[in-house]
Amino acid sequence: MIACFDIGGSAIKSAYARTADEIFTLSREVTPLQSFDHFVSVMKNAIDGLPERPERIAISITGVIDPETHRITCANIPCIDGRRLADDLSDKLGLPVLIANDADCFALAEAGLGAGRGHRIVLGAIFGTGIGGGLVVDGRLINADGGFAGEWGHGPAVALRAGDPPVDIPHFDCGCGQRGCVDSVGAARGMERLHKLLHGVSLTSAQITARWEEGDVDAARTIDVLVDLVSSPLALTINITGATIVPVGGGLSKVPALIEAIDLTVRTRTLRRFERPLVVPGELQIEPGLIGAALLGLGAGEAGR
Repeated sequence: MIACFDIGGSAIKSAYARTADEIFTLSREVTPLQSFDHFVSVMKNAIDGLPERPERIAISITGVIDPETHRITCANIPCIDGRRLADDLSDKLGLPVLIANDADCFALAEAGLGAGRGHRIVLGAIFGTGIGGGLVVDGRLINADGGFAGEWGHGPAVALRAGDPPVDIPHFDCGCGQRGCVDSVGAARGMERLHKLLHGVSLTSAQITARWEEGDVDAARTIDVLVDLVSSPLALTINITGATIVPVGGGLSKVPALIEAIDLTVRTRTLRRFERPLVVPGELQIEPGLIGAALLGLGAGEAGR
């Protein structure tokens, strides 16, 4: 049995798993942000409530693990930022601990049980508050020991002209410290930034997408520019990785027309021509982080045996 956690800046969600078909969700608790002891106690309480002692703990978490130092960068949970989190939790809880980024766990879940079933190479893409990604090959995470593989949303890769007709788009500052990242124009906040740049009006991403689906001309222009900007970097990532399916998660994945528009444009820009949908909404809308953590832990057990 595996203890599973999906940890974000707002909540720690728990579950346990015996097989990929037996994943049982448990509690949802507020994430302690300042006290590591409180952070650990939330996890310990969940483990103590399990029907038996688990073999290991598997965690899907916001933030990135450095593959060389094994330290986590997680600014929105200060009490764990900079820690060798797997080691520290293992010492406190007395169990082996596996940790993967939440986008990686999304990709692992979709590869195993969702839209990526039957595909050797699955690129999971997150279109939410930010742009994220994870890469799974033959059922295994490329980032098994941490790292940034699949993070196609960062790096100065965005065009300076986009849309039909083309319009000049500046390279915006990104939260990662660079300029011109896909994240800065393709995520929910990026959509809002583009709309204000193009039309001088501040709207939320939900308002923009709703107006677009209602036929609003300004919103349609914003979506046209956004799709143009994100499709080339995503197509390049598909070329490099060889992915044959790209399940999409995050808040914007709940706008099927947007994902379809991105898919249609991406398929005109990949080296391999796909006659079927390539960029698709993820199938696991309920708890993909916990499912990914479960598959991470169960996969480690299979490898050990």
